[in-house]
Amino acid sequence: MNLSGNTILITGGASGIGLAFAERFLMAGSKVIICGRRADKLQEVQAKYPAIQTRVCDVGQEEDRINLAKWVNQEFPDVNVLLNNAGIQRREPLTQTDQSWRYHQAEIAINLEAPIHLSLLLLPLLKSKPLAYIINVTSGLAFAPLANAAIYSATKAALHSFTLSLRHQLAGTQVQVLEIAPPAVQTDLGGTGVHTFGAPLNDFADAIMQGLEKAEPEIGYGTSDFNRKASRAELDEVFKRMNNH
Repeated sequence: MNLSGNTILITGGASGIGLAFAERFLMAGSKVIICGRRADKLQEVQAKYPAIQTRVCDVGQEEDRINLAKWVNQEFPDVNVLLNNAGIQRREPLTQTDQSWRYHQAEIAINLEAPIHLSLLLLPLLKSKPLAYIINVTSGLAFAPLANAAIYSATKAALHSFTLSLRHQLAGTQVQVLEIAPPAVQTDLGGTGVHTFGAPLNDFADAIMQGLEKAEPEIGYGTSDFNRKASRAELDEVFKRMNNH
């Protein structure tokens, strides 16, 4: 994948992993568009990087996704890369929760419904390009779940499965489907301070960009790279270690 000369839409691009990718694609010479739920965060990014285009969008809402796709087609018809990055992680024992279904469903909508729906909405535009990419951000937890983040882990496992199927369906076309499977990374995913033990964000993002440049279909890092290659027996051991401490 040539990191320059693209027009890339990144969901959840105002902070964390999404912003790290946005910065690197911009520096490489690509046009970058980011969307997110918080206008103040998007304004901060645009103040620092005036070349980055922004749009307030809650990808967990169907109407917002439809309007985002219409806006992209009208304003940025040169988009040739969709990077489905937006995600939320909630950690809680489901057997003891008193949260409403709407609360839980939001995690499914943002993590799973959004990348599937946006891929379908933007596929006609992407297929019109000489070369295009759909890049889905899953997780090492797609392969060995964290029990206390059960819904998050399940959405990432489902997105991994969808990515495999979409790649197969688009084989032989000009649209390539790639997957990034992060380990725990030092971001605010799940809440401030939750992932202080994770991989440094810049080290992770730099390594992933190298994998994207090689157009590796599935890119892991650290523990997630082990998980995605592990045998079932090895994954069972990983699950035990993660969930029995």
